Amino acid sequence: MSAPGRDSLVLLETRAGVATLTLNRPRKRNALSPGLVAELSARLARAASDPEVRVVALSGAGPDFCAGADLSAIAASQREGPEAGLADARRLGEVFVTVRRVDRPVVALVRGRALGGGCGLASACDIVLAHPDAIFGYPEVHLGFVPALVMAPLRRKVGEAAAFELVARGRRIGAAEAVSLGLATRVLPGDDFGAAADEYLRELAGLPATAVALTKRLFHGLDGVSYEAAIARGAEVNAMARQTGECRDGVKRFLDRKGD
Repeated sequence: MSAPGRDSLVLLETRAGVATLTLNRPRKRNALSPGLVAELSARLARAASDPEVRVVALSGAGPDFCAGADLSAIAASQREGPEAGLADARRLGEVFVTVRRVDRPVVALVRGRALGGGCGLASACDIVLAHPDAIFGYPEVHLGFVPALVMAPLRRKVGEAAAFELVARGRRIGAAEAVSLGLATRVLPGDDFGAAADEYLRELAGLPATAVALTKRLFHGLDGVSYEAAIARGAEVNAMARQTGECRDGVKRFLDRKGD
């Protein structure tokens, strides 16, 4: 399965269980226009409904992952009034929610700049693989704007003090610091970033799909849950997982090896 046309704002290509969605506005540094957000939402839904897809990857065409909101669209919404701005913001917010609800791991592949809403999109993903030259940040405050939508995923990834400094100062940080703060998962070799990312995605796609889906569902389902309730939910998922074909086969393989 591949993307419709190369003039699409979001390209979709599926290979070996990995659906790669590529933001395709390189001349605009893949800024999040209303059209791009709508296509991204549709492509995410399409990838999530494909039974062959084990992992979803998000990347950006050209040198940057995503420079954030399209400021021309922001200006248009300012002229149209607060209702237009709210509708625009909600559409992007729905993408962030969808990324979390998709029962496959969603992996951001970040080269170049991931700023503002683009950094929020990356941080909404389950895993963030960064090129050594990647730049992360929330510079909205310098425009008198508030990085409002991005705070939900940011606060779940980064400690409170560091998260507040990022949004209040609008400071840009490199890949290594992003990993140290928890904003990114790991830095891959820059001279072979594409191949290293492909290998990582293939390995992730090769894991038992039901186990990974249950892991993601439980992991994000524990937000705001008490310790006791979290243990109870964990016990339920533990019992469910025991009965899957994947787990039965895995336990049998292990016990058969032990008997050799």
